[in-house]
Amino acid sequence: MTLDKIFSFFVPKDKVFYQLFAEDAANVVATATAFNEMVYTTDPVKRKELIHKISQLEHKGDEITHNIFKELGRNFITPFDREDIHYLATSLDDIVDYIFGSSQQILLYNYTDSTTAMQKIADALLKQTTEIEIAIGLLKDMRNITRMREAIVRINSLENLADEAFDTAIGQMFTVEKDAIQLIKVKEILANIETATDKCEDVANVIESIIIKYA
Repeated sequence: MTLDKIFSFFVPKDKVFYQLFAEDAANVVATATAFNEMVYTTDPVKRKELIHKISQLEHKGDEITHNIFKELGRNFITPFDREDIHYLATSLDDIVDYIFGSSQQILLYNYTDSTTAMQKIADALLKQTTEIEIAIGLLKDMRNITRMREAIVRINSLENLADEAFDTAIGQMFTVEKDAIQLIKVKEILANIETATDKCEDVANVIESIIIKYA
């Protein structure tokens, strides 16, 4: 190994990591946006197009996550803790995975209705991912801690709203839904979407951890 290569191993690649996380956050927002559009559309052709788009974004997210892990293996010095980098990348990937899983369930079950609860959770999820993108964009210089903390609070509040929408919907379904198979299908879809909002909260938690350590 040449001296240049040895030296480069110890030089922190801040720009690389921040760029990859910015790309990842943008991809998460794009996925949540496509899902939001999907649960609101009544056009079956448009719905399938959006499900396909979500699938493509999921593959893109996997590629970005792989690149983050690859850079993590290449670099001895990182802009913040390696564990936090790993957890942040994994949590962002989980959001997309659960959105993708929900869209695939909708396709598999040939589910054509969009309940009010599903739309409420999708709305909360989209707003959460928007706040995530803002917070991640501010990680680089840590100059606007107040806005980052505001994003964290909003993400957590939106997760609570999603929980309430999910619990209310499930309670109503067990009261009025007579078709057990339909009940199971909708419950699984709603649970997956709600879990995506939980994963947004995981992202908020790791960002909070980074702020505490480095701000």
